[in-house]
Amino acid sequence: MRAKTAEEEVPKLSPRKDQASDTEPTATVPTTASFKGQLLRFQYNSTTSASDDASPKSPVSVRSPKRTRTAVTIAATTDDGLTEPSPRPQKKRKSSSYAPSSRYAHLSPLVDILEPNLICVFVGTNPGVQTATAGHAYAHPSNHFWKLLHASGLTDRRLSPTEDRSLPAKYCMGNTNIVSRPSKNAAELSKEEMVAGAGELEAKFREFRPEAVCIVGKGIWEAIWKYRKGRAVRKEEFRYGWQDEEMNMGKIDGEESSPGSRVFVTTSTSGLAANLRPAEKEAIWRPFGEWVQKRREERGFVPRKEEGSVQKK
Repeated sequence: MRAKTAEEEVPKLSPRKDQASDTEPTATVPTTASFKGQLLRFQYNSTTSASDDASPKSPVSVRSPKRTRTAVTIAATTDDGLTEPSPRPQKKRKSSSYAPSSRYAHLSPLVDILEPNLICVFVGTNPGVQTATAGHAYAHPSNHFWKLLHASGLTDRRLSPTEDRSLPAKYCMGNTNIVSRPSKNAAELSKEEMVAGAGELEAKFREFRPEAVCIVGKGIWEAIWKYRKGRAVRKEEFRYGWQDEEMNMGKIDGEESSPGSRVFVTTSTSGLAANLRPAEKEAIWRPFGEWVQKRREERGFVPRKEEGSVQKK
């Protein structure tokens, strides 16, 4: 027999199954290549595959877990040597801003501007420090009372606070407060004295019998409501403007000819009351101004000279 050559003794090798079919070698080895060439071919493929598997992988940065906040507990030592957590400190409530009347004892209460059978009487909260010092109603420059009186037609011009006592003679109007003592602001009054002041108002209106009462501010009406009904006014029960006849003030029991004074609730005139815009306040005040003008005409009211005033020549 003829001895087999070295090329014939080389077994035919098939490509690896894990070799990708779409991988093309960089060099093509002819079929007539030597035994060493064929080995190099497969060595090349093996090396390529191995290099893919053995290629160093880029390090993956692992984010450290977020630091958890640990609750700080202040421990207190008991008599027996054990420790127990101290209670969490509680927020202290701010003390009420109520101020006793003695704080403003050096100030005099404001004089009521009242006389019988006026068309209307305005009811404020109480005199502020500047008002009490000046001795005239709504004297603080930031208060819009005199401005709103003019804008709503209640006065024919903007009056000065020093002209407050001319209201009955010139316009058939008056002024009083639910609380007589002065304070820096309404927060320094107690709810109890506000409610008690409502009872004093009833007595004044039974005596002077104005046609209408204008409540200057929601807080005043809430105190009157509580005095009359023994409870707070509900949100759905409150409204600006004319109130129901049952809420007339200054009624005299058993006297049919005295139905009491009609009640109109309007906005506060304080410069601190910014819950409504100036135009919104004027819109609430205007219907009352129109009603007062109409009543002056129906009565044939004629302004008179103030007592003690000097008539200019």
